[in-house]
Amino acid sequence: MTTKLSLSSLDEIASKAAVPAYKREDLSAGILHFGVGNFHRAHQAIYLDDLFNSGRDHDWAIIGAGVMPSDQRMKEKLAAQDYLTTVVEQDINVTAARVTGPMIDIMTAPDLGKIIDKLADPAIRIVSMTITEGGYFIDPASGKFNPDHPAIAADGRNPDDPKTVFGMIVAGLKKRRAAGIAPFTVMSCDNIPGNGEVTEAAVHGLAKLSDPDFAHWIHENVAFPNSMVDRITPATGDREISYLRDTFGIEDGWPVFCEEFKQWVLEDKFPAGRPALETVGVTFVDDVAPYELMKIRILNGGHAAIAYPGALLDIHFVHEAMEEPLIRQFLEKLEKEEIIPIVPPVPDTDLNAYYDLIDRRFSNPKIGDTIPRLAQDGSNRQPKFILPSTADRLRQGLDVTGLALVSALWCRYFAGTSDSGKEIVFNDESADRLHKAAVAAKSDPMAFLALDDIFGDVGRSDVFRKRFANALNHLWKNGTRKTLEDYIAGRLHAGD
Repeated sequence: MTTKLSLSSLDEIASKAAVPAYKREDLSAGILHFGVGNFHRAHQAIYLDDLFNSGRDHDWAIIGAGVMPSDQRMKEKLAAQDYLTTVVEQDINVTAARVTGPMIDIMTAPDLGKIIDKLADPAIRIVSMTITEGGYFIDPASGKFNPDHPAIAADGRNPDDPKTVFGMIVAGLKKRRAAGIAPFTVMSCDNIPGNGEVTEAAVHGLAKLSDPDFAHWIHENVAFPNSMVDRITPATGDREISYLRDTFGIEDGWPVFCEEFKQWVLEDKFPAGRPALETVGVTFVDDVAPYELMKIRILNGGHAAIAYPGALLDIHFVHEAMEEPLIRQFLEKLEKEEIIPIVPPVPDTDLNAYYDLIDRRFSNPKIGDTIPRLAQDGSNRQPKFILPSTADRLRQGLDVTGLALVSALWCRYFAGTSDSGKEIVFNDESADRLHKAAVAAKSDPMAFLALDDIFGDVGRSDVFRKRFANALNHLWKNGTRKTLEDYIAGRLHAGD
């Protein structure tokens, strides 16, 4: 017998899964969060759920917000179940379900004005966001905020009628200042190096387009803490919905499946106050940079590295890619020879042990994470997760055979077919130009490196150009499997 998830059904569901120990009517909002996707509900919301279950800080509940059309669908699904979410945590040997309830509402278009009003509410003391790497309007080559992006330029011309997350934040801050209300803290929860600084650059840069004096006020008065967030959380599909129904007897329109592991390292910079998240496992530090660099280079870089050989070999699930000896050995050699050696030390952390943990996490067959998910949005992810390691090694005069191979695999992937001839379906805002450049690169590898907004100085390096061309030519001539074999055996750059 199945039970539809709702507040009224929690007593019945309690026999099937863990449910909140707190009452929804005891909660009040202290956080407005943009981007109520799977990762947010498996990460920030889980920590808050743990905190509320301990009996603390019930004035820090979440109001979700979204500016994209897809956010409306999320709202409809979650509103139908009183904004509750079933989270299924899956370790290799354990599977457990829990119902979480720290979110009490979601606001979406077309009522964007109501979001701005809520941002001006004194009770909202933190505005957080999980809007993906591509949502920050960053120029890939320079890594800096792009004020010329059409969406940003439009908000700059119409600050009183914003359409972007950052336009909303600027409008909300301006309304608070006019009313004499202290500003909220803006907290990014996305996988971007220095995500606090990046967020400040976007908010400050957008405000400057219409009101330089107000932009200066933001710089002087608003806090943007850096953070490192980590939990593997695949997309939800029919597989997950059916598994939850068949295994736990719970009907949830949009459950979240994730690994058991989670981590959150956060800069303790919250002048407007914050919940006591340190009591439920969040690590507060003065400097997040070592932790975030470790995670972005080793974990996110590792995901980016295995995505394209996996796709070219027609592998669907991430754990299946890790079961392929060539991909697993490729990743280990790349990480231990080229990535880990240039990651700065992290307090109380053994980087090789950290990689061993990642190897185990990637290999978890229960997660159901997919190669297509890892392969999407490469035009935003490669410049953040792979090319910075390449640039650092080039600056130090070190070889980049493995990292150049990652870029060559990405190029080969965008030619549009796997090694077997299977058509590849792209999911990238720059897919058309990447495909065109990748096809041209079959005869002229430099055609792909001519994407200067992505490769920047790395694409102009003679060493990288040589390694990239050799790897790409090898892929076209010999295929992915033989190319990985030769890289693992140290033969890929033979004959240079």
